[in-house]
Amino acid sequence: MGAVETDETDRPIRLIVVGIDGSDGSALAVRWAARVAGATGAEVVAVHALGSQPFTHGFPFVGATAYDDWQVAWKEWREQMLEIMETSWCRPLAEEGVAFRVEAVDGGPEALIERANSMHADMLVVGRRGRGGFAELVLGSFSHQLVHHAEQPVVVVPNDRSEGGAG
Repeated sequence: MGAVETDETDRPIRLIVVGIDGSDGSALAVRWAARVAGATGAEVVAVHALGSQPFTHGFPFVGATAYDDWQVAWKEWREQMLEIMETSWCRPLAEEGVAFRVEAVDGGPEALIERANSMHADMLVVGRRGRGGFAELVLGSFSHQLVHHAEQPVVVVPNDRSEGGAG
């Protein structure tokens, strides 16, 4: 008898990365991740992709004091954002009693993918804003980029509007 091959579906879920941004779709994704983590005992890491830091390229021309002040303000804002993420956006995780932590990364979908990969996440969960149509065609879709480029399974939790409900 030869070796038995197993596929990735046999692996237990130990770490779930959920992308959060404070939107309704994000809240649904957090609740979904909380239920799965509660059922499996997985840890959840809630990650907010902050986008690019504004004005970083123009500061060499402004002067060191303005740049230093901006860096301090950015750091303070980031710390406040982490507190909001933990106490508000991730409340369902705490209510479910699952182990979780929050992180913020600079960048967009690629930064979330890099973070999930570096942690060897078993699953990546995001909400769907349901932008759709022309806006999604022009602006792109965060979840679309994740589905096509992430190394782990991606769950896109639909919102009422994307499910065909009233929106």
